[in-house]
Amino acid sequence: MNHPPLSPLARTAILFAAGLGLVFDGIELGLMPIASLSVSQSLMGEAYTEKLGGQWFAWFTAALMLGAAIGGILLGNLGDRIGRSRAMGVSILFYSIFAAMGAWVTRQEEMLLLRFLVGLGVGGLWPNAMALVAESWTTASRPLAMGVMSAGLNGGILLLSQIARIWPISSESWRWLFYLAGVPAALGIVVLTILPESPTWLASRQQNVKRPSVSLGALFRRDLLPITLVAICLASIPLIGAWSASKWMIPWADKIASGQDPGYKGATQGWWALGATIGSFIGAQLVGYLGRRTCYLLISIGTTVLTIAMFQWTAPLQPGFHAVVFAQGLVATLFFGWLAVFLPEIFPVHVRATGSGLAYNSGRFATAVGVIFAGGLFSLLGGDYRQVGTTCAFIYALGILAIWLVPVKRNALDG
Repeated sequence: MNHPPLSPLARTAILFAAGLGLVFDGIELGLMPIASLSVSQSLMGEAYTEKLGGQWFAWFTAALMLGAAIGGILLGNLGDRIGRSRAMGVSILFYSIFAAMGAWVTRQEEMLLLRFLVGLGVGGLWPNAMALVAESWTTASRPLAMGVMSAGLNGGILLLSQIARIWPISSESWRWLFYLAGVPAALGIVVLTILPESPTWLASRQQNVKRPSVSLGALFRRDLLPITLVAICLASIPLIGAWSASKWMIPWADKIASGQDPGYKGATQGWWALGATIGSFIGAQLVGYLGRRTCYLLISIGTTVLTIAMFQWTAPLQPGFHAVVFAQGLVATLFFGWLAVFLPEIFPVHVRATGSGLAYNSGRFATAVGVIFAGGLFSLLGGDYRQVGTTCAFIYALGILAIWLVPVKRNALDG
């Protein structure tokens, strides 16, 4: 049985639901960078110090990244087994329900566990949403659709930053933010029950009836191993750089400016997220104009320079700080628009969500380790945000070498 192509309305519904899921995904990613110090001050009371606040920020981030790595691989694999849209719905329910439970925590350790569980859903959404949209939109319109998807993730961070500017988050007022993070559960139910499925996936399941399950081991067979390893490497560098280096600018802004301007950290995240929303959309378009290698190479160089500039050539409350933050957000997130095009096209359909999930989220395993290292470095450097951010910025420079590992293009989406 051949499955007819999706109608324009069905394709639009898929893009809207997947994009909205990624907006909420972005809110989950941006939640602790903007709230972590307030949460720690509230839960730790008199035991709180600036150094401990920075260390707990690193641990919360590492827990989220570890959960996202595991969730991306397991729920990405689930998308190849039960369908992209159903796995998307499961992922949204995971991150929204466990995020809402954060409103009732009384100890740091409870929040740490919940951030891990939130990460499972955060990681699972990306590969299934990207695979579903990539398979539902035609070759000509696919880069535009993938750009919209990538922008959605950072659009969520931008939305959260504006909410935090209107209602500043403090040690006395932060639990409402976690109630808000539980709202996407309604979207998860809708996606799980009525969103159309990818006709490409449905056809693939019929062609592979004698092989009903998709194993992670398939990605490490001789024919796919080189593709898998290169994809993991190229996805890991921007993820490790983002969370080990870039994200320190928000608690840095919180530390320096909170006494003068409680909304400054929200403004800082907002300027970064505005640049990131533009950058993640443009990144998907630049692949077609510049080519995969040239595009990734230039992004690696630009991000390294701008991240060092953000920590060394300016500082919170200085006139040029937010301009550099905006530029760093724009250039650093070009990576993710690039990955949105590259990862689905490089893997064949029967392992597409599994492969994309493994590649994107293996970087999160490394990111969890990198963030813990950065937290230890933060302590070793005496709580110096400027030095830890600068040191970790050189992670982005690894992309200048890694991009030469990319194989000759083979677009698996259309063949």
